Amino acid sequence: MKILTILIMTFIVFYTNCPANTNHHLHPLILIPGAGGNQLEARLTSKYKSTSFLCNKWYPIKKDSEGWFRIWFDPTVLLAPFTKCFNQRMMLYYQKELDDYCNAPGVDSRIAHFGSIKSLLYLDPNLPKITAYMEPLVNALQELGYRDGDNLFGAPYDFRYGLAAEGHPSHVGSKFLKDLKGLIESASNSNGGKPVILVSHSLGGLYVHQLLCRNPKSWSQKYIKHFIALSTPWGGTVEQMVTFASGNTLGVPLVNPLLVREEQRSSESNMWLLPSPKVFSNQTPLVITPNVAYSAHDIPKFLEDIGFPQGVLPYTLRIFPLVENFTLPDHMPPITCIVGCGCKTPETLFYGDAEFDKSPEIVYGDGDGTVNMVSLLALEANWDNKSTRQSLKVTKLRGVSHTGILKDEIAVEKIVEEISCINSENAAHVSLVSKA
Repeated sequence: MKILTILIMTFIVFYTNCPANTNHHLHPLILIPGAGGNQLEARLTSKYKSTSFLCNKWYPIKKDSEGWFRIWFDPTVLLAPFTKCFNQRMMLYYQKELDDYCNAPGVDSRIAHFGSIKSLLYLDPNLPKITAYMEPLVNALQELGYRDGDNLFGAPYDFRYGLAAEGHPSHVGSKFLKDLKGLIESASNSNGGKPVILVSHSLGGLYVHQLLCRNPKSWSQKYIKHFIALSTPWGGTVEQMVTFASGNTLGVPLVNPLLVREEQRSSESNMWLLPSPKVFSNQTPLVITPNVAYSAHDIPKFLEDIGFPQGVLPYTLRIFPLVENFTLPDHMPPITCIVGCGCKTPETLFYGDAEFDKSPEIVYGDGDGTVNMVSLLALEANWDNKSTRQSLKVTKLRGVSHTGILKDEIAVEKIVEEISCINSENAAHVSLVSKA
């Protein structure tokens, strides 16, 4: 009876207040960014050739002793001549004979500071205020007692690359999953075997989902404490169809969207983020022209008609089977989805004269400004039809945008509160053991 009383009182204290914990009780935490959410470095080799003298001989000025420079993000890409250089160097190429993607000839790329949060804080460390990404969230985590390289880790990756359906190679994306798995195991082992909290943003959530699907139950139960998915586009976005059709500057001024469209179309991960036929109804037109209406089930025809026929084969072979079979393994860890809502989000695109080089008229619906609500809540909808004993919690934050979820004061407070509550479970367990 005494033990039962202690159990009840401990539950009340820890689960209603969820206080900050000492470092000793914190589960290690790994941050997985979204597309464009970490710095990316490149180096040009003798095989690199450009039609531009500027790209070949002069740009960029600043390189290290081995020729590496930060290709993402560099503010000079906002100027048209440099935008063209950026476009050429960021391009990916699908090699049919290998059934995989690769960099442009003569361009090497790499991720700096894997395992650390350094490349997630700012996209350009020289412009911390205007390029801050995860810095506000990291600051809040440090208040809880998290420290980079101790119990806080980052998993940056080459966000241009994605994953493919089973039986199709994805060399770069698969290597990231392998590296992420190793980081999880290392973080757990260096923190007394405590399982890890994974916190992802946007595209990072799709990678975590695939990691969980591709590893056995025994591994997940040993190493994953909780998965917090922020703004995850489980079923892609309608906005991605604007990106493929007309180019997308993501609100950045001065840049002509047609200058970046070719590079954006070449991105494997962008293709992964096209609206999923599993999530978006085949009866709902997403793009409308005078002659044709395209639903999520018409993506191959859409790619053909916008003048990107080379995208049809990789989408059909690699992406469609991956997104069509949106499954949840029986061994999913507890998941918390935190999403924005109440923001104008592209829902239907009208191209009045079927001229895709022009920006469309847009009808807006609900979402986080980037991801549609049906996609943000797709995991919840799938969970309802699944027999599982694991828990799923969904928190909606009105007026919080896709990237604002990492900066908005209320949103950051909600994320940290969730992490504190997860850690308090461990603290409560330790308290019970010591008192018993």
